[in-house]
Amino acid sequence: MNTFELTRALVDIESTTDHEQSVGDFLFAHLSALFARHPGHLERIAAAPNRYNIFASWGEPVVTLSTHMDTVPPFFPSREDPDFIWGRGACDAKGILAAMLGAAEKLLARSVRSFGLLFVVGEERDSIGAQAAARTPRGSRFLIDGEPTENRLALGSKGALRYELVAHGKLAHSAYPQLGHSAIHALLDVLGEIRRLALPEDSRLGLTTLNVGTISGGRAPNVVADEARAEIMFRLVGDPAALRAGVAAAADGRVEAREVLFAPALQLNELDGLPTTVVAFTTDIPFFEGAWGEPFLIGPGSIHLAHTGEERIPKRELLEAVDIYAHMVGQLLHQGVTAR
Repeated sequence: MNTFELTRALVDIESTTDHEQSVGDFLFAHLSALFARHPGHLERIAAAPNRYNIFASWGEPVVTLSTHMDTVPPFFPSREDPDFIWGRGACDAKGILAAMLGAAEKLLARSVRSFGLLFVVGEERDSIGAQAAARTPRGSRFLIDGEPTENRLALGSKGALRYELVAHGKLAHSAYPQLGHSAIHALLDVLGEIRRLALPEDSRLGLTTLNVGTISGGRAPNVVADEARAEIMFRLVGDPAALRAGVAAAADGRVEAREVLFAPALQLNELDGLPTTVVAFTTDIPFFEGAWGEPFLIGPGSIHLAHTGEERIPKRELLEAVDIYAHMVGQLLHQGVTAR
């Protein structure tokens, strides 16, 4: 398959987070066929029950190309027009998977070795695949992580701090609210205080942002709610200590505030010849914990279209990415040799 066909084939496999097995099996079979022509090492790395990463390498991997197999819901299949491939995961990150596989084939055709491919599960929720990979390094000195950056090298990315807020109340008839205690009212009060917290700013990464992503609770409009919950996420630009303290103070005695995810903001390095950008999203990179080498972040597609009903990727950027990834591997292999 060419890069466009492979992108569409990957998009058409539903692989929302926790359901990556089918796309993992497809990639394992695709790589097995590639290994028939270019022998190397291929394995599944367990991340959770029935969930695994795919790792392929040719020689001892100095450089590893990596991205994720999972997508956000809802799933919808691919289509294409002269300029774009559309569908869930087209730019985040099925097109990137296809571009990395295309780069691997290009490198192998030139008899380039000493690189690997690592495709992980769970990036869209908790980076469980990257955490599993961090526990099972394979000696790589450089990691090229693929996310949609419009083929510009990201010099920084925001971190993430996610909480689940849970409020408990007392049931009562809504005509006599004084006989109960509304969990929803308590939760709204706490959310109001959290939304008024001062948000830090960084000269490169910009302003910290807050999103109240989900909120639920209650039983009926005529019942005082005995339970309510919300999920919130800060996009961090620096030290989270003040925000943690602010959430704790707002929640104190009123709701449970459970921290469920933390990823630090990142400052990343340049590489000669590549245009640069700064991104506001969070990636798997912090969860690799440096175990797969110095990280770089780049990929085709726009993050503004990821997670939307209009998700698509420019065909031109897909083809450019194949060449960019192949060139970066060669550049970093040379850098790795000269640094010894």
